[in-house]
Amino acid sequence: MAPQDPARSALPPFFADQIAESEIALHPARIDGVHRDRLSALIAGTQVALTLPPRADTGAFAVGDWVLVEPLTHLLIRRLERKSLLQRPAEGRRPTQLVAANIDTLFIAASCNADFNIARLERYLALANDAGTDPVIVLTKSDLAEDPGTFIAQATALQRQLPVVALNGKAPDAVAMLAPWCTPGATVALVGSSGVGKSTLVNALVGQAEAPQQTGAVRQSDARGRHVTTSRSLHAMAGGGWVIDTPGMRSLHVQDVREGIDTLFAEITELAPACKFRDCSHDHEPGCAVRAGVKAGTVDPERLARWRKLQDENRAPARR
Repeated sequence: MAPQDPARSALPPFFADQIAESEIALHPARIDGVHRDRLSALIAGTQVALTLPPRADTGAFAVGDWVLVEPLTHLLIRRLERKSLLQRPAEGRRPTQLVAANIDTLFIAASCNADFNIARLERYLALANDAGTDPVIVLTKSDLAEDPGTFIAQATALQRQLPVVALNGKAPDAVAMLAPWCTPGATVALVGSSGVGKSTLVNALVGQAEAPQQTGAVRQSDARGRHVTTSRSLHAMAGGGWVIDTPGMRSLHVQDVREGIDTLFAEITELAPACKFRDCSHDHEPGCAVRAGVKAGTVDPERLARWRKLQDENRAPARR
């Protein structure tokens, strides 16, 4: 059984159960910063610089990871098994990026303006589903939209039982609207394009516990905000949980996330077994149940087109 001491008070059972009797003297720490040659972590609420073992690869760690360290030297001993891992797949010669680990809920932020993009949201949802997190669409700047209901309806239709919240991140009720997912001990992460208001939401969730995140203004020419957050970071929320802020991502590649795509496009996934051919592309083959669904009005042809695009991208071998 994992020892009970102040350094372990915030360690959820999933991670505490991984600690062996021989590791009683070690302290659990949570990674809050990943850099090219260094890692920082929180131990009982205090940030420390970790001492890395020889040939340690910081790229193998993600913000949100739980690790065990020596109490005096802060030498990193090992990483605990993850509960979930959000990754940004490789594109071209770039390596896969570990975005955040051990997330319970992924808030996918999109603004109620010209920057709202259905295809981009679907990509985030596919990655969230595959990562083992519970996605929630957070529509920001709803106070600036003439009809927020239009954006809510489009977002709700993206995936079955998908929670959608429309809010003004600067309003007093913003935190209350996200409270169902920000319970004590829970970890949430925010992803979305630059300028959709992620840092504003982080400020609201953190409250007075930490210095606020810098925020940027919205450009009038294209309704896009200025990029502010430059690295991933972990913050304690006023309600007792944790929030991970991430830089904006406009280009979002998908690779090896078949289960995530299947969940996203459930209306297509469920019809596919009824197709005449097992490897049906739902494009031109006879006896295609999905194309029959399009004809019957139960499958959106635009959704089917986006499904094909993601499937092709998902199957394509990564370029090296």
